[in-house]
Amino acid sequence: MTEPADTPAEQASFGYRDVPASEKAGMVARVFESVAPRYDLMNDLMSGGVHRLWKNALVDVLNPRAGEKILDVAGGTGDIAFRIVQRVGDEADVTVCDINPAMLEVGRDRAVDRGLLRGLAWTTGDAEALPFPDRSFDAYTIAFGLRNVTDIDKALAEAHRVLRPGGRFYCLEFSKVTSAPVGRVYDAYSERALPFFGRVIARDAESYRYLHESIRRFPSQRELAARMRAVGFERVAWRNMTLGVVALHSGWRI
Repeated sequence: MTEPADTPAEQASFGYRDVPASEKAGMVARVFESVAPRYDLMNDLMSGGVHRLWKNALVDVLNPRAGEKILDVAGGTGDIAFRIVQRVGDEADVTVCDINPAMLEVGRDRAVDRGLLRGLAWTTGDAEALPFPDRSFDAYTIAFGLRNVTDIDKALAEAHRVLRPGGRFYCLEFSKVTSAPVGRVYDAYSERALPFFGRVIARDAESYRYLHESIRRFPSQRELAARMRAVGFERVAWRNMTLGVVALHSGWRI
């Protein structure tokens, strides 16, 4: 009797490479441990500061209100959470969940520096297995984090699980540029600029090369919307910003 062939290990994308799915989380963790101290400076340099406008737009659409429980996933440095707290005030209730303790440490330090000591909770957790009960939150946000998870569909299903009926999901993520000429310029810029800034500012060109590659391999607007519907989200839509360099996806748990 012949022995059955070994089943190939499940693969996940890590930039342009396919790696064993079991290894991706650790590899991504090492990237963000490396870039955490200069993460916000690098965002300003790479986007010319436009990432601030994209994040403002996310919080505008979210329209947070007093009494709502909001979960911000992969938001360790606090950019989205701080905007929510500043809009809602003392009655804000925002939980920041990030798999990377180094990013959370940066966020906590920034919160103290800004005097934002109320309305924020910080939790280490995996977007694919959130440490919260079913139907715990009124809204879920994730900004520039979904492309770094190992299994996007699991993360989307978890987002749906922890939302209450009527809860809103918002994902801000790099996407597919809608203009072919602009897309070629943007791809050439990001391919060269991200590793360059990474080497000069963060002393880590490889981590920023990964970030560029992860952007290129992320699903299109239409594909991500279909995957959101597949896990149960309703009223799914997206809004392109900066000609599709970034897209803001939304959906509701009914």
